[in-house]
Amino acid sequence: MVNNTAISVNKISKRYRIGLQKQRYRTLRESLANSPGASARNIRTKLTGTRSARSKPIIWALKDISFEVGHGEVLGIIGPNGSGKSTLLKILSRITEPTSGWAEIRGRVGSLLEVGTGFHPELTGRENIYLNGAILGMRRLQIERRFDEIVSFAEVERFVDTPVKRFSSGMQMRLAFSVAAHLEPEILLVDEVLAVGDLSFQRKCMGKMTEVAGEGRTVLFVSHAMPAVSQLCDRVLVLLSGRLTYDGDTNAAINLYTRSIDDGQDVIDTSASSQRSGTGEGKIVQVRLRGADGGTVSFGIGEPFKVQMMIELRDRISQLVAGFELTSLDGNRILNVRSDSQGLSFGPYLNNQVVTLTISVPGLPLYPGTYLIYPWFASRGGKRVDNLEEGIKINLVSQGLLESEALIQARRGVILIDCSWEAHESTKRSDDHPTLSPSRATSE
Repeated sequence: MVNNTAISVNKISKRYRIGLQKQRYRTLRESLANSPGASARNIRTKLTGTRSARSKPIIWALKDISFEVGHGEVLGIIGPNGSGKSTLLKILSRITEPTSGWAEIRGRVGSLLEVGTGFHPELTGRENIYLNGAILGMRRLQIERRFDEIVSFAEVERFVDTPVKRFSSGMQMRLAFSVAAHLEPEILLVDEVLAVGDLSFQRKCMGKMTEVAGEGRTVLFVSHAMPAVSQLCDRVLVLLSGRLTYDGDTNAAINLYTRSIDDGQDVIDTSASSQRSGTGEGKIVQVRLRGADGGTVSFGIGEPFKVQMMIELRDRISQLVAGFELTSLDGNRILNVRSDSQGLSFGPYLNNQVVTLTISVPGLPLYPGTYLIYPWFASRGGKRVDNLEEGIKINLVSQGLLESEALIQARRGVILIDCSWEAHESTKRSDDHPTLSPSRATSE
């Protein structure tokens, strides 16, 4: 009987000690000082350090995680920062050992976990392509057949013979993704592939990921970008605080994850977020949602509100355009608000300036529920400077317009409009000509 399971994970746990530093390489002098003939003072110091390490508090990055992935399945893994997603992929890639539990993988594994993972910094881009192919068990002739395609996709033709330590983080990520996607591993592990790179390359990545999934290869896809998860994955795991809290339907998983995010913040600090793309000439450091009565993240259907973006500019921008996309939780885009669609741009602004843009939004005729806003701004010509990839929640409430929860759950569509309704009753006279009489509409 053929086993159709590509990955089996059985009760994997991973424990870390808080504050414990990695052991660094010692110099010759330090090695001699710690030799068997070293002084008692040095020996005492070493023992004291051991006791100190044991006294450090521990955290469980993962706790009793179990699941299986079939061959050809595209599995999404979502959860807030610190939930254990990246740790899980590192264990499956054999970069990190689990504290307990085990995993069995059947097939060649290609990993794209962090910028530069799997690259030797002193080797050139060309040499690293061949090295990665050899690690995957490919023959040199097989790699040569895909070489030009890999380099062209990564857009690094001019720098392919340069050591990768001189590549920018974006160039490293582009090349790493291209190698992982084109060298045909049977199992592909991808962590936040959309976190680096401009918008056009992200679209190329999504197209390639869709192509890889369509070829029947197994993919584990970690991302904070819910539209990408919704597009690629038929099944999703939700990790919260290192535990597997859901395994199943994509839309249900996204809803669960979104509800787990704190609802109470009307001012969102985005300065430290890594879930962004763009040229890096500036970034959105804060987003605020404001209703008519002050700050809130919940608005009534049809109630106007404001989106404020605080932008820190690193370089001079002569013309600045901005906007946001609004999507449903399953990633369907509903609105694309742009200043340039109304002929508006702002500036010029000098380097190191802070700009606050306020977008006044009329009431949205949408069904009650939770939606996501993705703010962005660009320079003249539409080149995105900063594009937030992690959605900011906005809640629309019914305010009595729709009291039936069953009606809300059973809706088919997104837009909710307030229509006028009339009904007429028909009666017949002796001459068989009907008479119409209006009747009232009542609300239940």
